[in-house]
Amino acid sequence: MPSSAQPDAPAASISIHELHFAYADAPPALRGVSLDVRAGAKVALLGASGAGKSTLLLHVNGVHLPQQGTVRVGEDLVAKENLRRIRQRVGLVFQDPDDQLFHLTVAEDVAFGPRNFGLPPETVAERVREALAAMHLEGFEDRVNQHLSFGERRRASLATVLAMRPSVLALDEPFANLDPRMVRSLMSLLDTFAGTVLLASQDILPALGCCHEAAVLQDGVIIAHAPVRDIAQDRDLLRRCGIDFWYLAEILDGLR
Repeated sequence: MPSSAQPDAPAASISIHELHFAYADAPPALRGVSLDVRAGAKVALLGASGAGKSTLLLHVNGVHLPQQGTVRVGEDLVAKENLRRIRQRVGLVFQDPDDQLFHLTVAEDVAFGPRNFGLPPETVAERVREALAAMHLEGFEDRVNQHLSFGERRRASLATVLAMRPSVLALDEPFANLDPRMVRSLMSLLDTFAGTVLLASQDILPALGCCHEAAVLQDGVIIAHAPVRDIAQDRDLLRRCGIDFWYLAEILDGLR
């Protein structure tokens, strides 16, 4: 696995305590969320659309700041005065890659983060090469982002984060619009990643396949947090939350 998939610094824990957040003129998106993720753990955030998964991830990187409660990455409080350090430690992959790609070419976007943190040009170039290789985008350096397919833009947005070599990866729907080969490749990359992973996904099987634990959100509250096997086997819980994936087994049985 290319070294770009590995963090520069040791894995960091995430501690979220009584987090509340509401968008303007909308019901609360998070209602007292508490979640502890140990350093090096890989945790899947599961829940139906609108459960609060994306809003929670945006707090880990400081895109949103708590309206009530606290978020810590290691010993660092996620607060305005700490955002530069937090964003060096936490790599956030947005749900929509077009929110992450804003330069003309793929290489320019992947180079932006390392260059912004003052790395020398030769180091930036090496990180670009390694991050693109990790996402199977060799030869895409000069491709125009607007001319890429959605799945290719998704992979490019992942590469922009890998080039930063963060100690925490926060990923919002990373498997969306990837073909099966790339889903498998990304699962392998996350499995070997030495940092901490917090992954929100409605593609439940890949998420469970590369995470140790799962936290289930419903209406802005975490209602379960347990090893992935325990969550996966609790069909009453999955049905209540609208994320029962076991119908896929019935399809496979039918194909057999």
